[in-house]
Amino acid sequence: MERSGGDRRTSRGARAGKPGDRRDKGAPRTPRDSRAPRPPREPRAPRAPRGPQVPEDIDITELDPAVINELRTLPEDLQEKVAGHLLAAEWALAEEDLTAAREHAAEAKRVAGRVACVREAMGIVAYRCGDYSDALAELRAVRRMTGDDSFVPMMADCERGLGRPERALELLREVRTGDAQTKVEAAIVASGARSDMGQHDAALVLLEIPELTSLPAGSERARLEFAYASALAAGGRDEQAREWFAKAEASDIDGELDIPERLT
Repeated sequence: MERSGGDRRTSRGARAGKPGDRRDKGAPRTPRDSRAPRPPREPRAPRAPRGPQVPEDIDITELDPAVINELRTLPEDLQEKVAGHLLAAEWALAEEDLTAAREHAAEAKRVAGRVACVREAMGIVAYRCGDYSDALAELRAVRRMTGDDSFVPMMADCERGLGRPERALELLREVRTGDAQTKVEAAIVASGARSDMGQHDAALVLLEIPELTSLPAGSERARLEFAYASALAAGGRDEQAREWFAKAEASDIDGELDIPERLT
């Protein structure tokens, strides 16, 4: 007894066919040996290296040992390359060459974007460039990767730069570290946020912490005193502000702050 539908093998074969089967299209077959030989290909020019060039005199051992150790998670052929770009970005920042710093940090991120110290460098460069939205995104990524709160003050300052002082204060409330440096940075940014909101007395109170008078002379004490002087000036207390600017200048033994013009 015949099954309805006819010969399934024949119908399947007709439906399936083979890609490029030209037997039913009248195309003549050309013997392989009779085809014209292809002209030889011209050799390709070597590709130019991507990204900025790392200075020849750079010594990657100058990097923070913790950064060098973190880069060991990369394949060996990338470790030196990424380290070179990170140090070149650091050099460029020191020379205020923000364009070069950003190019080197971006190249490091392109090849090693899953390494926290690389994202950290990209965030710091973006912050120094005033690109607060990009900086905030990078530093958020670092915090997710590491669980480290040490960059929260910089993240909060980015919120200030974006015109969101309330969000800056909310972010600072999340800091859960007893590190003295982070505490000082958080106080400075929180005070700035209060000043942004016109709350000058509150800005002063936030800076009246033991470190204001107990820290040794140096960058941290100078920055804290400078912030206190700035808060006094914002509140119209110019005479007291000049006194604290003078204290900040005395503490600024490395000359990092631009204080003299504030003393006039």
